[in-house]
Amino acid sequence: MVSTTTAPFAEVASSNATLRAFLHGLPGVDRVGADARAAMLGTRSIKTTAKAQAIDLAISMVDLTTLEGADTPGKVRAMCAKAAHPDPTDPSVPRVAAVCVYPDLVATAVRALDGSGVKVASVATAFPSGRSSLEVKVADTALAVAAGAAEIDMVIDRGAFLSGDYLKVFEEITAIKAACGDAHLKVILETGELATYDNVRRASWLAMLAGADFIKTSTGKVQPAATLPVTLIMLEAVRDFRLRTGRVIGVKPAGGIRTTKDAIKYLVLVNETAGADWLNPDLFRLGASTLLNDLLMQRQKMATGRYAGPDYFTLD
Repeated sequence: MVSTTTAPFAEVASSNATLRAFLHGLPGVDRVGADARAAMLGTRSIKTTAKAQAIDLAISMVDLTTLEGADTPGKVRAMCAKAAHPDPTDPSVPRVAAVCVYPDLVATAVRALDGSGVKVASVATAFPSGRSSLEVKVADTALAVAAGAAEIDMVIDRGAFLSGDYLKVFEEITAIKAACGDAHLKVILETGELATYDNVRRASWLAMLAGADFIKTSTGKVQPAATLPVTLIMLEAVRDFRLRTGRVIGVKPAGGIRTTKDAIKYLVLVNETAGADWLNPDLFRLGASTLLNDLLMQRQKMATGRYAGPDYFTLD
């Protein structure tokens, strides 16, 4: 982090009216332009050595995720083994950035990943709906942090945001940030429910002003989840936020990113929008449960000239 001050905006959150004035004073998003630019960047051709480097970079950015009601300690331990050693036959494959699980499985993941360098993230705040009291959300976060989570993925109250109660959303984020202690906070906007690109920009800025370390597109439970145009808008927001405050905020698209081709499109988008500073796992993540296998298959194809079968790697 360059700085942790938001001094230029000290008065913005003094009331709902001042927050509304600031957020609605942000430049509007040219929807046609955003769609066209994202589509254009998505056509960039990355081949040979550059593609091999992009695949390894993408692997190192993956938040390997399981967020199902049927999750078990055994499933989490197996996922953690894969996170630390994505291809046990090839030690040159980088480890992933983190695993993401529910709070009650954080301790299992922490034990399984001890000494691996892979972080443990946990969803919290009544994920995925966010429909609960602030007290419950803070307790949910505290449970995950106490169990050893290094990162917390919270969801904003989309109902409050869409009804214009920006101060409630701001105060919830600041309270969860305080409950995180030393853990990093990723704020999930659930962009598929925000309806407009202008709302995506406003929610991005609101989360950053409230103390987010990352802004994240989606829970993966709502469609559409991550899209290139929405991620472009969020990358523009973190770029502009750094210019105005000195704070560097990460971005995490999540949900629907399944192929190596998809992942590389996002890396190009990062480089061309926010800049090369964001091309590392500390500032950019890919939330995924199935992407890693395709990255591994493409990596093996580039190394050997042969595709592995889809069952060569463990299914998550």
